[in-house]
Amino acid sequence: MKVPLACPEITETDIVAVVSVLRSGRLSLGPVLHEFEDALAAFLNVRYAVAVNSGTSALQLALRALNIVEGDEVILPSFSFMAVTNAILSERAVPVFVDIARGSCNMALDSIEAALSERTRAIVIVHSFGCPAPAEEIVAFARRHSLATIEDACEALGSERNGRKSGTLADIGTLAFYPNKIITTGEGGALVTNSAALAERVRSLSNQGRIPCGDWFQHFEPGSSYRISDINCALGLQQLARIETILRRRETVAENYRARLRAMSGVTFFGNDGRNQSRISWFTFPVLLDPSFTRGDRDEIWTELKRRGVESGRYFAPSHLQPALRGLPFQCGGLSETISFSERLLCLPLFDSITGEQLDFVCGSLAEILDEIASRRMAHAAVS
Repeated sequence: MKVPLACPEITETDIVAVVSVLRSGRLSLGPVLHEFEDALAAFLNVRYAVAVNSGTSALQLALRALNIVEGDEVILPSFSFMAVTNAILSERAVPVFVDIARGSCNMALDSIEAALSERTRAIVIVHSFGCPAPAEEIVAFARRHSLATIEDACEALGSERNGRKSGTLADIGTLAFYPNKIITTGEGGALVTNSAALAERVRSLSNQGRIPCGDWFQHFEPGSSYRISDINCALGLQQLARIETILRRRETVAENYRARLRAMSGVTFFGNDGRNQSRISWFTFPVLLDPSFTRGDRDEIWTELKRRGVESGRYFAPSHLQPALRGLPFQCGGLSETISFSERLLCLPLFDSITGEQLDFVCGSLAEILDEIASRRMAHAAVS
């Protein structure tokens, strides 16, 4: 049996919608783009959505729109996809890495406070694996210190905390629609905001510095081509129309994982926090190995699962330890929780169409591998 880590659901309706755009002759900057943006804004209950060609582009545009410039310090969790760090580096700003909270995959508020300096200009809040971070508290803290805020909800479309959807509390939220995300446009991303000025600037920056009422060959500030085609948006529009069904399916898969893993020793997993009425959008199913396991143990499990046909994910190597940062300015503390967490984390396959048989195979394979490691440890202890 082969079980991929992710598998996008593409229906016949999706295909018909894409073909319809191809036949229309309006492949870019057409009506389907605006329909998709309007539907995205309505789903998130924000005033504006601007669709672009990737989540990374969305992060770069958010930083530019908020006037983050060379030498400015931007606080972010080291436990995050490297795109966040890359976006900050692309603006020649300085990443300031902070730790995650114990028992969480998201940044700790007290670590943000400790990282503040007179050069701090912004905070990037990352909602890892679809688990909502405490954005409301972090945004309130940032406003007290006159800092800009960006929510990276690229893995968290549809997740909620205290009744507010991830990506909607900060100055700008960013989304991604790569094929492994909650919904896909093939390649694509978006920015969401309640600020008319920020939305207008993002639109201009993403379209070579043009403005909607200006001549096509008039450019009002340096920009780039971060546009997304109507072809992509047609796919996204169809998928967004059934997002509640998608989210409920993923919740069911996560509950099925929990039922199968609950009695398994050596692993813990995440769930909803009833204290803040959170809703996880389940980008993947992360499990955390017990502290007795090393990174070598985790990598062995990953390798053996792969050999058996199960694809799993070793998300994320801490950004502050990436070779790409050698020789570049950045700041960080000890980040002990980030390092411990990242070395023991393994993400299991999760997608809409995963079957009960596949779940049994994944969990049974994991249990067998853990038993093998436990038996080897016992034998080693007996010899010692």
